[in-house]
Amino acid sequence: MRPRHFLGLLAAGALALPLGAGAALANPSVLFDLGSGRVIEHQDAFKRWYPASLSKLMTAYVAFRAIAAGEVKLDSPITMTRHAAIEPPSKMGFKPGQVMRLDNALKMMLVKSANDIAMAIGENIGGTQDAFAARMNAEAARLGMAGTHFVNPNGLFSPEQYTTARDLAVLVTAIRRDFPQYAPWFSIEGLALGKRAIPNYNLLVGRYPGADGMKTGFVCESGFNMIGSATRNGRTLVAVVLGEKSAVSRAEAAAKLLDQGFAATIASDSTVATLQPYGDTKSPTSMREEICTKKPASHQSEAPVQADAKAPKSPYRQKLAAPTLVAVGLGGATGPVPPAMAAQVQYADVPIPQWRPDKPAPAGITAQGDQ
Repeated sequence: MRPRHFLGLLAAGALALPLGAGAALANPSVLFDLGSGRVIEHQDAFKRWYPASLSKLMTAYVAFRAIAAGEVKLDSPITMTRHAAIEPPSKMGFKPGQVMRLDNALKMMLVKSANDIAMAIGENIGGTQDAFAARMNAEAARLGMAGTHFVNPNGLFSPEQYTTARDLAVLVTAIRRDFPQYAPWFSIEGLALGKRAIPNYNLLVGRYPGADGMKTGFVCESGFNMIGSATRNGRTLVAVVLGEKSAVSRAEAAAKLLDQGFAATIASDSTVATLQPYGDTKSPTSMREEICTKKPASHQSEAPVQADAKAPKSPYRQKLAAPTLVAVGLGGATGPVPPAMAAQVQYADVPIPQWRPDKPAPAGITAQGDQ
């Protein structure tokens, strides 16, 4: 286990000591001040890791950029495509052809972490999954996320989809700096879809004092990932935690980092932008055996946890008593159709006519109906 890198002094002129006692985290992490960019603490910040649904933060960023460019609007239609509709859970389960507003789609993607919605956003704005992934990678390159590569908008596992804790810190900084108007979406406690209540997978929201975002992620290969942010007395800190063993332990790890950050007086010159690469910057680690082979299926999910009398007491094991819900749903999309979707040739879902085999085909047409 590698020691953490601690970049702060507890007081001017004092001996530099770790923020808090106890064992170091086993997996990549970064704690930083959002306003100044100063890094408070980091471990294996440049090690490649599978992002899982943290990928959806880049999907949101690309969508925000498209809105700012006038390419789409908040009320633009996002049509559920056939490809998107068959993506595995977590998902909303809408049928192909159903249409929602872009803003509702983004909220469902960020709160429910819906894979079908993320793919629909990507295919509507990008035209295809590959084209949208190219836009994600272009934004990553522009932002300086040198250790990141995307192949899909929802974070479902691919060995070619990876990132680093440091790069995720860069992305969070860009989202909160460039698009502060959307910050409230990341702290939504839950959604209301008709009579259905959908809680946020981010267990800090509504439980940790000052929590205001951002996103969680899980696939077997990544373990339980989390980016948690909180604001106190005008100061916002962000904790990036990758590869935890459960939804509860990642919330507890993020909360511990945030607690240590708020308690410390930091005097560091290192920032997210200037932090230099170190350690193993290749070879993504797979958590599949530990998370999905050694544990029962009930532990392999981001689903809301149930209170367990035998488990250690933790606020992150409890459901919110009365979460504030934001209504979402289908319909109401009166804005411009995304240009990439409008450019797609739409064909009726009917069989292609075949020429009768007992009659000779007209000139220029084969027996299979090809021109």
